[in-house]
Amino acid sequence: MQRIYLDNAATTSLDPEVLEAMMPYLKEKFGNPSSIYSYGRESRLAIESARKTVGKILNAHPAEIFFTSGGTESSNTAITAAVRDLGCKHIITSQMEHHATLHTVEHLHKMGEAAVSYVEPLANGHIDLEDLEHKLADSEDKCLVTLMHANNEIGNMLDIHAVGKLCKSYGAIFHSDTVQTVGHFPFDLRNTPVHFITAAGHKFHGPKGAGILYINENVRIHPYIHGGSQERNMRAGTENLYGIVGFARALELATARQEEDSVYIKSLKVYMMDQMNKHLKGIFFNGDPLGKSLYAVLSVSFPKTEKSEMILFNLDINNICASGGSACTSGVEQGSHVIRAINNNPNQVTVRFSFSRHNTRDEIDILVDKLKDLV
Repeated sequence: MQRIYLDNAATTSLDPEVLEAMMPYLKEKFGNPSSIYSYGRESRLAIESARKTVGKILNAHPAEIFFTSGGTESSNTAITAAVRDLGCKHIITSQMEHHATLHTVEHLHKMGEAAVSYVEPLANGHIDLEDLEHKLADSEDKCLVTLMHANNEIGNMLDIHAVGKLCKSYGAIFHSDTVQTVGHFPFDLRNTPVHFITAAGHKFHGPKGAGILYINENVRIHPYIHGGSQERNMRAGTENLYGIVGFARALELATARQEEDSVYIKSLKVYMMDQMNKHLKGIFFNGDPLGKSLYAVLSVSFPKTEKSEMILFNLDINNICASGGSACTSGVEQGSHVIRAINNNPNQVTVRFSFSRHNTRDEIDILVDKLKDLV
């Protein structure tokens, strides 16, 4: 029985071309990038070449790109540095952020290092920019605004330029979790008013455990991980050489295919919405799925019944992969904090479906057919 994989917002399959780019560094080119002999220099060159590639694609200076283990480490680093090094004593965020942001903010608050305010969401799940401006205007302390570019559960997208301009006018630091958008949308960081953004290779057919933190060149922070001079003294530890090479290659390939892939994947999402509306009763779609939204994510709420409460389990038995919220909290079905923030209806069961260029209409037909039985 074929497996239908519809959880691409959690992770994507590794592109064979990316694996090919990584292979030499997994086999013969294994030198430590910090060693001075030729094996080491070869590895160092691969990392710096990857940094240039990433900088060019995002229109950032290579010196603004720091390689990390992924989005979680990048967000932890940026948020903690904004408080400890940049003097932000007030954090403004939302209840719908990824836990990498929320838990870091909660920790700093608990340690007495910063006050926290949460921006209200609008009914459609978008951030209320008027409320954000009020909170910035009312703050007596320097603020860090940390708001994600696209929500990983409902797909809603933030106007990153509008938020950046607001932050600029109030002298606030702006960090955006862009894990769901780097590799899927074009970026022009030289002309985007943001201090920190994050990315993870496994969201666009690259390797897991490889990501970046962009730090605007006007920002000076201290390292979060200590013990070595790697990443220009910003992140200690021997570099994930093959992961870094794979990240850069995956970003190159994703960028080359962006236009074509986004049109195709969006057509799958729209087709799925049409088929579900046609064949399933009492469902609705969370967020703003046909408006400012990720083309690859669709969050669906089903009426709660004895059958639908077991929906993820039953999809899994039928070889269909989807998730109840973000993959980072699965295993324990506590319901989604994002859905709670915008639509706290206990009589609903929410499932996130997320697509890639490997999905087909046939798979969606099979899924909708199965859902008829399960709902």
